[in-house]
Amino acid sequence: MPQFIDTRALNGDARNVAAREAALQQVSWPQNLAPPTVSYVSHGHVAIVGPAEDLQRAVQALTDSELASITLVTTQSALPHDAAPNLTNVRNIACAHPHLEGYLGTFHLTARDGGESLSQASLGRDHFDAVLDLGTPALLQYELPPPGYHRVTQATPLEQAVRDLQACIGEFEKPRYFQIESDLCAHAGRGQSGCTRCLDICPADAISSVKQEIVIDPFRCHGAGSCTSACPTGAIRYALPAPERLDDYIARLIATYHSEGGDTAVVRFLDQETQASETTAAAGHVLDVPLEELGAAGLDHWLGALARGAAEVRIVMHGALPPSLAQLVHDQYAQAITMLESLGHDPRRLSLIDAGDIAIRDALPIVPPLDERLETTRPHGKREALNTILDFLAARGTPSEKRVAMPTGAPFGTLDIDTDHCTLCMACVAVCPTQALSSPGQSPALQFQESACVQCGLCETACPEQVIALHPGFMAAPETRNHVATVKEEAPFECISCGKPFATASTIASIKQKLADHPYFAGDAIKRLEMCEDCRVKDIWHDMARDPNAQLKV
Repeated sequence: MPQFIDTRALNGDARNVAAREAALQQVSWPQNLAPPTVSYVSHGHVAIVGPAEDLQRAVQALTDSELASITLVTTQSALPHDAAPNLTNVRNIACAHPHLEGYLGTFHLTARDGGESLSQASLGRDHFDAVLDLGTPALLQYELPPPGYHRVTQATPLEQAVRDLQACIGEFEKPRYFQIESDLCAHAGRGQSGCTRCLDICPADAISSVKQEIVIDPFRCHGAGSCTSACPTGAIRYALPAPERLDDYIARLIATYHSEGGDTAVVRFLDQETQASETTAAAGHVLDVPLEELGAAGLDHWLGALARGAAEVRIVMHGALPPSLAQLVHDQYAQAITMLESLGHDPRRLSLIDAGDIAIRDALPIVPPLDERLETTRPHGKREALNTILDFLAARGTPSEKRVAMPTGAPFGTLDIDTDHCTLCMACVAVCPTQALSSPGQSPALQFQESACVQCGLCETACPEQVIALHPGFMAAPETRNHVATVKEEAPFECISCGKPFATASTIASIKQKLADHPYFAGDAIKRLEMCEDCRVKDIWHDMARDPNAQLKV
């Protein structure tokens, strides 16, 4: 029996391919032609660390090396004097427990027990330029070690590691992948500690907290993007490209594809290396977003692509992803699926797929795109941008009015506040980085907006009365999520001397209770707590004028 070919499917895919090619010609990838960079300088002074027998094998491969110097750091047994007969720039040193820090051009190798600099002992220099680690366990336990650090692995045999080491001489540049907007950061405030999501997720250990401020070491950063996807406020922004430019690219790509006659677009997020490794072109309806690293786009971009007209979004996973980045993508996916379901949309619109699975890559979408597209440009703030997308999806779905549980650590939820014991001191308002907690200013009142809350915990730790508790979960109903609710409101407490409102009755009552036994406020002096700051000072000076000896008590 002859086999018949469905020419309609072929013609349809040909039309989609033509529409995609036209869209790619009209919509340029948002490249930064002159990105900020960091520079490394290496003069070729290297250290090779490990057991003696492994060091000897490495030296044999370095016979024709042009490295400036080679320091062999043996960790177990002494090297023979003729370990490197063909090399004149080799030095031997023993150290049972070496400790390593740094990056290309600035590696500090010391003895862990005594802190002696091995580069000073060997070369009279402050640092080594590069390191080949042959020991077990590894000197650096990072998923993405810094540039200049080489290690023999199953994927990198000794010969390749040695070649990489020899290629480390010269000046090198790489992009500065991120920008930090500290004003948006929820990590700390007024001495209180809050969000640590970026610290917990960085596969290169390039992020640290310095004086309660997040700092990214650009020399150790690999640009994996996990921190920017994990950051709930957008304080860490990916620069290649910026979130607004990436969102604009996706929106214009989908719109142009459809205007050129393409049907039911599927947007595929993948890293550029994975895209380059594919041997066959994707089906015509598949529109690729080739990222520098997969972590450069998170659930705000995935859901945004659906709102911009994609029928489905597929995120391409592969085995070479750092485990922490793979876990982040899975966490973001679980959050996005929960939100889609709660908003009343088919969760099959979003999926994780394996690189190399051609059938799933090219599969036609199961569900059609939304009837309308989000046309507004992306706001600068990450949470504001996400809320715009969520409101759009809620208006075109059937959002649940019940709060749904989210994966652990998700930056969505409300607050449980014991209003009976809240004194309206506004310590929580002072530390809130997103203005989820606020005060109207006209009278003592505490307001809360759930859509702005990132569950950082700063308010919980700052509250002196310990009456605030985080309540994680996602509320899909926009009338609840976006509502600015008045949590507590009181009439202002007026100064008993001049009548000026300066606090709340509950605040004054709490302070009087805590200071009741303080000798400074004994007797009638307790009334000073019911005075404003000006009248309190006047009352003290009046007492001192009446009784000069009272100065001795101040």
